[in-house]
Amino acid sequence: MLIALTGATGFVGRRTLDLLVKRGHSVRALTRRAQPARTGVTWIDGALDQADRLDPLVAGAQAILHVAGIVNAPDRAGFAFGNVDGTRAIVDAATRAGVARFVHVSSLAAREPGLSDYGWSKAEAERVVEASSLAWTIVRPPAVYGPGDLDMRDVFRIAKLGLALLPPPGRMSAIAVDDLARLLVTLAERGGPRASYEADDGRTYTHVEFAQAIGRAVGRRVLPLPLPAALLRVGARIDRRLRGDGAKLTPDRAAYLAHPDWTADPAKRPPPELWMPRIVLDRGLADTARWYRDSGLI
Repeated sequence: MLIALTGATGFVGRRTLDLLVKRGHSVRALTRRAQPARTGVTWIDGALDQADRLDPLVAGAQAILHVAGIVNAPDRAGFAFGNVDGTRAIVDAATRAGVARFVHVSSLAAREPGLSDYGWSKAEAERVVEASSLAWTIVRPPAVYGPGDLDMRDVFRIAKLGLALLPPPGRMSAIAVDDLARLLVTLAERGGPRASYEADDGRTYTHVEFAQAIGRAVGRRVLPLPLPAALLRVGARIDRRLRGDGAKLTPDRAAYLAHPDWTADPAKRPPPELWMPRIVLDRGLADTARWYRDSGLI
């Protein structure tokens, strides 16, 4: 198949691109920066806010995988620009081109749009997709981890010190990036009825259980330290002051991290005949820790 891909240079997008090529598909991938030549991949210079670059991206494609998104922005307008306006632009291009399948990567945060600007923007992007005439599928991942991820690097670093700084007590779901990529590629290949899925590894975890699993991955027993929501907000302000736009804990992220239930709804998991997770948490976190070590990041 010829598949158009946004977000191909990001964490999830890179693994998705690797799998598309491995399965023999031809890929057109949008990029803001020059990329090395790669067999099976045609890089399209441009961005989601450049409508004239989206038409050559999607022309003749049999499916579009819209993975691109903004997870960190200074305000609601920034999230709207990256997640809502960007989604509208690629949906419009897909509609003009008559693309048969459109797979949209959202987030569990869209389930609680009142908690954060990020969640609000992902919910609004879903509405754009759902209002279109496309044959769409929406995937809401929970916490995504795996080799290539930089967002959880600090968590692994702190775990090596024997500590785990956690949100207030709550439950969560998780998914390994390669399992998520396999679901996205399968949806692009097979299509199906319009549907929204919440994909995870089939288990739920307390924050403490997830932190203990990270400790096992780095070979340390960790001391879990749940932080009150107010202290998370203070930490977010400190992180912004120290790292500026590179801050990982922002006030917006602190707001949704404090929510007590980020678990996938079992009734909304993909049907097992379509996809099942293969990577259990301990294996996936061990692979992630190994990648961090090999890359000199922990």
